[in-house]
Amino acid sequence: MRETKASDTNRRLYLESVLSRLPKCIMIVDRNLRNIGCDVTALNLLGVSCIAELPDGALESCVSPDHRPIFREALLRAFDGRHDMVNMPIEVQLELPDGRSLLTECKIAPLFNPGGEIDTVSISFQDIVALNDAEGRLGQADSILKSILKTVPDAMVVIDEAGLVSSFSATAEEMFGYAQDEIIGQNVKILMPAPYTDAHDGYIQRYLQTSEKRIIGIGRTVVGCKRDGTTFPIQLEVGEAKIGEQRYFTGFIVDLTEKKRTEAELQSLQADLAHASRLSAVGTLASSLAHEINQPLTAIANYLSAARDMMDGDLSANREFFREALAESVAESLRAGTIVRRLREFVSRGEINRRILSIAQVVKDATVLGMIGAQEKGVEFSIDIAPDTNHVFVDRVQIQQVMVNLMRNAIESMADSPHKKLHIGVRSLDQELIEIAVSDTGSGIDLELGDRIFDPFASTKGDGMGLGLSICRTIIESHGGTIRAEPNPDGGTIFRLTLEKATQEQDDEQ
Repeated sequence: MRETKASDTNRRLYLESVLSRLPKCIMIVDRNLRNIGCDVTALNLLGVSCIAELPDGALESCVSPDHRPIFREALLRAFDGRHDMVNMPIEVQLELPDGRSLLTECKIAPLFNPGGEIDTVSISFQDIVALNDAEGRLGQADSILKSILKTVPDAMVVIDEAGLVSSFSATAEEMFGYAQDEIIGQNVKILMPAPYTDAHDGYIQRYLQTSEKRIIGIGRTVVGCKRDGTTFPIQLEVGEAKIGEQRYFTGFIVDLTEKKRTEAELQSLQADLAHASRLSAVGTLASSLAHEINQPLTAIANYLSAARDMMDGDLSANREFFREALAESVAESLRAGTIVRRLREFVSRGEINRRILSIAQVVKDATVLGMIGAQEKGVEFSIDIAPDTNHVFVDRVQIQQVMVNLMRNAIESMADSPHKKLHIGVRSLDQELIEIAVSDTGSGIDLELGDRIFDPFASTKGDGMGLGLSICRTIIESHGGTIRAEPNPDGGTIFRLTLEKATQEQDDEQ
């Protein structure tokens, strides 16, 4: 007997636990219409705190008189086990104890005991107005979602944890060439070329197992694949949503094809402008270049003329002179050849060719052209390169162009200075950056200009176009660096530019 009571108690507690979690108002009654169970929602609706407070026949007594016949008929069908009518919804008007009147959708279903007999039924009822409102909100949300999928400017693709596509926007249809109906349910890998295809499922599984975000909320540039097999660059941003226990991932996709094309055209235009600037600089250097090249050529001519004149004398006695004359001629010819070679590299159009180079060598090579004619103008030149500066990943000619421009500007600014000192310092800022500082003791820059001296046409010279420093900034920023100017405490200006370090050196072609 005790076991039976304990069993009944456990069954009742279990039933109450289940009922407390149901979304609708649920009551369970026996054939005598006694309340066997009732969920919390129904108790609240009826204005009581527990089932014991409900009088017998409480639910039927709350049904309006006009609706009681249809309610009783539904109860009889359920107790008779007429399965064709089981759970058929009926409309029932409830007159609640607090005076409210509520039109509900009511469903009645038989409950079978262990012997297979029907001794109780479940009665569920839900506010029709609230139900219609909920359905209306659901329909509205569905309409909004469809509108978003049609009008969102970026392509939007939603996938589940298995990588299967559940939503596909109109922009995505246009971008990839697939209709929504044929892509829904497909693995999102269909939108990727190899090797992304093979690795994608592994990415999802790794995230589900480790929660390590490698793209979610970060974004990255990858490659997409159209229906016709065409590949194209895309920017992918991924967000995550959790609905119940299921995760969904939303990808927002931007086609970078036009952007990449524009960047390439802009890079070409910038390269043309930089080339024109180098040609202009060489034109300005023309007289100094002629003098600089003429010096070693004159020296070679003098050495060889003297050697020729001494051929008529005692050859054995003049052997050492001949040796010295030839050695000096070789050295001067190499000097002239170096100037011509650097000049040829400097004015060549060429494609941008970044390589890992010694920054010390790049800076020293730039002085071959940058310091031409400086000594004759009384400029004292010094260079200090820290041993830990290592290497940079740069285009040699472009960085030399920046250096030559800064050096020539410095030399011009010191034309009327009593003390003309030009110094180049190269040092490490940290593990990732090196700094090149070009300082002079010239007239300085207009402080009101500030960083605008790097803007196009903002010239500090009376006859300048103001493109030199603008081109310098474009070159340095395209290399991932920065450039700025500041007053020199000794008078004049210091230009500081940074470049990213590299960790491996390639052969440095001369």
